[in-house]
Amino acid sequence: MTPASVTTVGHADFSPATYEATVESLRAGVRTLSGQLTELPRAASQAVGHAWVPGWLADAVRSCTDRLVALGRDLAARVGELLTGAAAPVLFFVRAHDWVTHVGAPASRVAGELQPSALHATRAWEGAAATAYRAAVAGQAPAAAQVHAVATAVATSLTTCAAAGLAFYVALGVIVAKVVTALAVAIAAFGSAVFSWAGVLLVVEEAAVTSGMVVAAVAGLMAVQGAAAAATVHVTNATGQSSTFPHGHWPSATA
Repeated sequence: MTPASVTTVGHADFSPATYEATVESLRAGVRTLSGQLTELPRAASQAVGHAWVPGWLADAVRSCTDRLVALGRDLAARVGELLTGAAAPVLFFVRAHDWVTHVGAPASRVAGELQPSALHATRAWEGAAATAYRAAVAGQAPAAAQVHAVATAVATSLTTCAAAGLAFYVALGVIVAKVVTALAVAIAAFGSAVFSWAGVLLVVEEAAVTSGMVVAAVAGLMAVQGAAAAATVHVTNATGQSSTFPHGHWPSATA
């Protein structure tokens, strides 16, 4: 079962419901686009198949149609490839939730229970044995607190990865919607009584994915990759605290 939300992990915000709706909308957009790519050539052929349509105009319309179809097919193929990784952000989110609930919370509780002020036995116990006990327990609370810090670092990084994935697929959805809208305009134009090749050219330009949109999508993808790399760095740094884990091991609990 997917948790509904993690609102206390770092500064990233991720909603599984919003993400799943975004991905489903993107898939629906690709399906619509695929249908339009089949309909567009047929509509164009019918539009220029009249005796009164000049040959130069028919050729121009066919050329524009071919360009639109090529653009749409390339986009559909690329988005389809990128959708193969659509499950990753949700998995990042679920793992973040697991780190918080199954690792971080128990470690925090243990750290609190092992604080010197919380140890009831030491309040009246005196002597060499009591001193040895206090010394043996002293490193346990900081170690448990460090486990909590590691869990928080991992959960924060994973949630950041999930949020970056959401932003990336939102950007792809905007691009697909732009092309779907342009193709709908082209199909409607072909079905009307009056159209011009110049007007179809404008539709082609409208459908063209601008460099800014491509940069935005790539930036979203880079954010996902960067967040994944940062997760590794966070874990490495958090687990390398020699003061809490002497020689990389849990502190000894024996005197």
